[in-house]
Amino acid sequence: MIGTARRLGNRFALCTAVLALGGCANVFFAAVDKLEYTRSVIERDHIVFDAAHGLALDAYAPAGASGDPVVVFFYGGSWSEGKRHWYRYVGDALANHGVVVFIPDYRKYPDVRFPAFMHDAANAVRWARDHAAAFGGDPAHVFVMGHSAGGQIAALLACDKRYLNAVGMQPRELAGMIGVAGAYAFLPFVEDEPEIFGNDANGRYDSQPINFVDGDEPPMLLLQGTDDDEVPPSNAEAMAERARAMDGTATLKLYPDVGHSSILLALARGRETPVPTLADTLAFIQRIDAASHATSVR
Repeated sequence: MIGTARRLGNRFALCTAVLALGGCANVFFAAVDKLEYTRSVIERDHIVFDAAHGLALDAYAPAGASGDPVVVFFYGGSWSEGKRHWYRYVGDALANHGVVVFIPDYRKYPDVRFPAFMHDAANAVRWARDHAAAFGGDPAHVFVMGHSAGGQIAALLACDKRYLNAVGMQPRELAGMIGVAGAYAFLPFVEDEPEIFGNDANGRYDSQPINFVDGDEPPMLLLQGTDDDEVPPSNAEAMAERARAMDGTATLKLYPDVGHSSILLALARGRETPVPTLADTLAFIQRIDAASHATSVR
């Protein structure tokens, strides 16, 4: 069980850094995005994927992309905060290494409650698969990835079949799931979570990705800092243990002395860091892609 010290998402996702700057999240992320890689990335913003709910996503593609793997990234923020453009650095970092990236918005509390944002996430994944080729991506190699609360969203898509089934997909059609300091087993609820998920048996059960691990998930990469005081490492450790017990595939990477924000900030463009978030993510994607291509040519 996880104690009340756990606080998901660091309001604004990178709250410590923002407060240190004495400014708002928009200012902080604008400063991060001034750092540049040398390779060219093609960006398109505000692509509507759900007109009924006014939801859009941003796309990042390597220049000359053709058949590249695809990542749909879900940001954190306690299911109540966050904007897709704050995470431009995530899209650019991955796209500069040969990955087509889509970063969608989703509806948040208090405007909606669970599972509304899960249906938004599933719609975004279906849109990404259907339109991947137009951005140079391979629709057969779509990964879901998320940080903190976004990691819970990505994990539920990969483990609870109901959400992708509703848009005509199966979790096994995903190439993989990448969780970055994700919330997979986070009871008891704290703060607004009883209102977000419903403080009854169904809400407590359905909100926990670990409850849906049955060995039929896509491969999972679970990245976690050992000094995370927002989402304790026990989340990732329990998720990996459960997957292995069910004959699933889960790779757990624990980063010593790394906290909740720094594990994601390691993706920032041009940032010198010993935290291997980017390297481990790329290695996982490349390993899955290589295995899939080897199987297809047999």
